[in-house]
Amino acid sequence: MSVNREIKRITTHSVRQMKVNGEKIAVLTGYDYSMARILDDAGIDIILVGDSAANVMAGYETTVPITLEEMMLHASAVVRAAKRALVVVDLPFGTYQGDSGDALKAAVRVMKETGAHAVKVEGGVEIHETVRRIVNAGIPVMGHLGLTPQSIYKFGTYTVRAKEEAEASKLKVDAKLLEEAGCFGVVLEKIPATLAAEVTASLAIPTIGIGAGPGCDGQVLVVHDMLGINKGFKPKFLRQYLNLYEAIGEAVGRYIRDVKASEFPSKDEQY
Repeated sequence: MSVNREIKRITTHSVRQMKVNGEKIAVLTGYDYSMARILDDAGIDIILVGDSAANVMAGYETTVPITLEEMMLHASAVVRAAKRALVVVDLPFGTYQGDSGDALKAAVRVMKETGAHAVKVEGGVEIHETVRRIVNAGIPVMGHLGLTPQSIYKFGTYTVRAKEEAEASKLKVDAKLLEEAGCFGVVLEKIPATLAAEVTASLAIPTIGIGAGPGCDGQVLVVHDMLGINKGFKPKFLRQYLNLYEAIGEAVGRYIRDVKASEFPSKDEQY
């Protein structure tokens, strides 16, 4: 389906309506002004300022170390570029798992100081009341279930989640709890496709899948993975649309050769 250019600004209402209309929701991560402008001009529906910035922008092994201030820096840049897309910002690890008052303060800071449109949090029943408190303050919240990267040290592995009945049942309950708490959508990461489709059918709010099959209402990928900027990271769920690692490397190589050979700048490239 082509991009719906009639929508001047994607909102939480827009994405709910897309689910009702059967229109899939396209989501990519974004962390800086230049990339976000490209994504927005291309017609992406949602730009997720993911805490995956810890991995792809800062080089950390996990998403755990990134701070609220760092996330806000990335979010502010993305917001300045996004004229159409809905901008959703991950609340980083440690800002919402404890006191709900602290979580609300973090969410308010993100909204006020970056201009973002929504925040995203990981977890189900454990953060149910926190989600409700943030939503009641007028801040849209997107949930995240399945493989929740902020809990990687608890899981100990990035393997598929909810393959066993007990974990699958909890995920179904958690999804309904997040909907009841007021979430406008929920990411389902790395869970069996049949389970994701079942959860999607049970909810009035849209689901966004990553490694969760085609039955979700939308899909999200890390933009650096999708464009092949990251080298060697090719999980089963990833479709790589470009190989920018090699393309950029070749361009830099040509630049180096031209400089070394005194072929850049040319007569036409000087004042």
